[in-house]
Amino acid sequence: MHMADTPPNDATARIDRALERIEAAAAARAFASERLARRHAVLRGRIEEAVAALDNLIAREERQD
Repeated sequence: MHMADTPPNDATARIDRALERIEAAAAARAFASERLARRHAVLRGRIEEAVAALDNLIAREERQD
């Protein structure tokens, strides 16, 4: 059966289900993007702390020389 042969209510129901799947996929993608951004921010903070600790260590070693 083709869309042209499908009763209007059935076609509308199929379109509604397709839109629900698209909306669910978009929401999942947005959630994944937000989660990735949060993880990136946490990792960036940790890297900044590690670099600062290394800078302090290098400065202390230079003062001792």
